[in-house]
Amino acid sequence: MTTKLVVVGQGYVGLPLAVAAAEHGYQVVGYDTDESRVKKLAVGDSFVGDITSERLSAVIDRGTYRASIDIEDLEGFDIAVITVPTPLHEGVPDLSFIEAAGKALALRLRPGATVILESTSYPGTTEEVLAPILRDGSGLEPGADFHLGYSPERIDPGNVDWTFESTPKVVSGIDEASLESVRTFYSAIVQQVVIAKSPRVAELAKVMENTFRHVNIALVNELATHAEGIGVNVWDALEVASTKPFGFMRFTPGPGVGGHCLPVDPLYLSWKVERTSSKRFRLVELADELNNAMPEHVVRKLTRGLDRRHQTVTGSRILMLGLAYKPNTGDVRESPALPIAKMLIEAGATVRFADPHVTEEPNIPGLTQVELTPEEISRAHAVLIVTDHDDFDYETIAAKARYIFDCRHRLPLSKDIESL
Repeated sequence: MTTKLVVVGQGYVGLPLAVAAAEHGYQVVGYDTDESRVKKLAVGDSFVGDITSERLSAVIDRGTYRASIDIEDLEGFDIAVITVPTPLHEGVPDLSFIEAAGKALALRLRPGATVILESTSYPGTTEEVLAPILRDGSGLEPGADFHLGYSPERIDPGNVDWTFESTPKVVSGIDEASLESVRTFYSAIVQQVVIAKSPRVAELAKVMENTFRHVNIALVNELATHAEGIGVNVWDALEVASTKPFGFMRFTPGPGVGGHCLPVDPLYLSWKVERTSSKRFRLVELADELNNAMPEHVVRKLTRGLDRRHQTVTGSRILMLGLAYKPNTGDVRESPALPIAKMLIEAGATVRFADPHVTEEPNIPGLTQVELTPEEISRAHAVLIVTDHDDFDYETIAAKARYIFDCRHRLPLSKDIESL
């Protein structure tokens, strides 16, 4: 008997999971409320960089995957995985997408079925938020009548070394039977599972992983803003510090943080700590403040660089390289490139961007997408490297640009190439 899997949410997390499961013989329905997204997926057009259209088409042709916007297609599921967004609204966690998914699944929940939450949230979400919704909507008792667990997503878009299948998968359940069901499912589609003692442990582990990165990136970002003032190149210091084989892990400065994880997830932990203990998670709040200040720091340094070349930012032509938040992906969620572009446009600059991975222009008036050509490079008063995609021609960029501000230290520094 074929197991029916429903994956609620077909974005950067849900689609890789759905396709991997379909390749391993599960009968998968990829459910999403975005009609345009579902239409693309239905014809094998993948918008997620980690899943090629060829790979998506293969499971569609095999009959093991189909995308759907019809909520009735959730009927009869054996396993359901929730991979919906968990945004912040004015600093407060928004679990409305999880709640909506839980209500839809509850109406179709059968005894013996398994529901797994993958969406990142604060510790307690699975048991305090999702479980009551499923219980109230179905009349079934979590644990006694159906299985419930949490398995945090660890998708790193564009990472070819650590994919969905090769990255260790943390699994948990509200009881032993639930844990075994969750473990059995993921063991069939990934190479290694790691058991957490409870959903709360798994939930905390997820936000801990992202908070660790958020705080350490903030550290090197602040170092970058101060190093010049004390006469030190922060990149030179990082190279030397990175030779230590213990007690140091290299993080690099950049124009800010983006994606869903770093700008959002640590604040879920901060919110939960303050709500339960009335104490503030000051380190997370400070890291958020420092990382959010980096786009303004970039614009300020770029403006000074133009001034030294007798060019005001007002009336200047700026070519931004990369709009995605990280290299080799088209993901612009919370990308620091967006506020940088807005600030430059507001300052009176003509801003154009080149990013071969971004297929849809952002809704920023005055921002124009162009092909990266020698002519575009040479016509710009400044080339701003925000995201260092591997497929940019850096040799041509260095040869043709008048002035380069390199946020990622991709090019060696010179009189016409500056960095953070």
